[in-house]
Amino acid sequence: MKVLMVCLGNICRSPMAEGILRELARQEMREIIVDSAGTSDYHVGEAPDPRAQAELRRRGIEIGHLRGRQLTPQDFHEFDLLLAMDMANLRNMRRMAPGPELTAKARLIMDLVPEHPLREVPDPYYGGDEGFTNVYDMLVMACRNLLVHVHR
Repeated sequence: MKVLMVCLGNICRSPMAEGILRELARQEMREIIVDSAGTSDYHVGEAPDPRAQAELRRRGIEIGHLRGRQLTPQDFHEFDLLLAMDMANLRNMRRMAPGPELTAKARLIMDLVPEHPLREVPDPYYGGDEGFTNVYDMLVMACRNLLVHVHR
């Protein structure tokens, strides 16, 4: 399975989700290809936000080597599932999809955690460090549930 994590700038939420899913899959010896992208071109070529890197590093996950990139229509052909962090990005992704059959691949990541009170992963960019901790916790729940639903 190939999964693409998507947020706005590809420097906070989506690279965190990429790192988390990659690490959980590694721990469970699962074959999953994971990448991340942003719907905007604000941070193309940049490393993840230092606060995102620090939060994951505290958990033993390194994402400093990742670089921001923008979502492309080709991604809908290359990935089995494209997971948006929030509704605004999901709408942008669906508009970019090259066809109606590929639009169905774009979903909201928190749909994987129906019992969670929040449907969207909040953007921690303009807040403090605690926002990154909250995002980490949400993404771990979603990524664990994704692995449960992916056949071995």
